Amino acid sequence: QVQLVESGGGSVQTGGSLRLSCVASGYTVSSCSMAWFRQAPGKEREGVAHIARGGYTTYADSVKGRFTISQDYANNTLYLQMNSLKPEDTAMYVCAADSRDIYCYVGSLLKSKYFNYWGQGTQVAVSS
Repeated sequence: QVQLVESGGGSVQTGGSLRLSCVASGYTVSSCSMAWFRQAPGKEREGVAHIARGGYTTYADSVKGRFTISQDYANNTLYLQMNSLKPEDTAMYVCAADSRDIYCYVGSLLKSKYFNYWGQGTQVAVSS
């Protein structure tokens, strides 16, 4: 069984920073493909950041230069460091993972269809 548990969300003012964590069980964070998605009320789910096997990372244009996705192998945890936060970053942030070999080495996987495992999410609210 794969479980992904997010934490680290909260409320922050514009320009602030947060670090989200996704602790994985039944899945090794370095094994294939993981990503962060977000969904704001009334809007479509959006791929934010992706990391493929080997550490290859890609980001949505809206967060490039501000967000960083990374992995802590010792703690089997995926992170999303979010800096220079804006009100438009307000959303539920969800951790996702996949183990299908065909996608392990493919970058830019910022669509939901590429991921089989999902966490429950952590809320991020950015105020002006």
